Amino acid sequence: MSYSRLELNGKVAVIVGGTSGIGLAIAKGMAEAGADVVPTSRRMEVVETAAAEIEQRGRRSLRVASDVSDRASLQRVLDESIRAFGKVDILVNSAGRTKRAATLDFSEEDWNNIIDTNLTGTLRAAQVFGRHMLERESGSIINIASLSTFVALYEVAAYSASKAAVASLTKSLAIEWGTRGVRVNAIAPGVFRTALNQKLLDETERGREFLLRTPMKRFGNVDELAGAAIFLASDAASFVNGEVLAVDGGFLASGVNQ
Repeated sequence: MSYSRLELNGKVAVIVGGTSGIGLAIAKGMAEAGADVVPTSRRMEVVETAAAEIEQRGRRSLRVASDVSDRASLQRVLDESIRAFGKVDILVNSAGRTKRAATLDFSEEDWNNIIDTNLTGTLRAAQVFGRHMLERESGSIINIASLSTFVALYEVAAYSASKAAVASLTKSLAIEWGTRGVRVNAIAPGVFRTALNQKLLDETERGREFLLRTPMKRFGNVDELAGAAIFLASDAASFVNGEVLAVDGGFLASGVNQ
């Protein structure tokens, strides 16, 4: 195996939820690895900005919005990508939402909204893009799981349930589609500092507990997720299927740290 198999030259990637945070970091990383990248989400203004960042890296992109609750919008992203580039090789499902509240009083509306985005939205995109990949007998789908796929996080039961189910869905699709040339894997990110959670991580007991449980004694930078995504999308991972890869600084390995 040559090292060049880790490159994504000639590949086309669609990143659903690819305009901010983890999704944008993966989109930029894949562009730097040689892929043409379509970062998509609901708001057209951030789609425009993300696409421009891809083009600044010398790769091609598109400007098309989508909503994981709207199957037709996902189909539109696929159709536009095929029209522009002839194919889609890689799908990353990074759209997600959460809400913290005590489970006893958690509303069914909030529960359903989180499950619909995180789990059913992942299924919708996998179905839409997976059909195209299966017709070509080639493709890599990468879902975004979570620490809460494996361990409970306090007062985010709906999010945790959805992310545990994403891992199960990943494995189900992997065994259904693996013989037909389409690999399905997931990444489980640890705790990464973003503009949205900086105050939580740096100024609360919850943040201090996250840090205590992370053996590397720091939070991640979202750019540190790109390597795992590039690997899973690349030909170097041609026999990796149904895997949930933790990128967590050792959090899930953690027991007693001192």
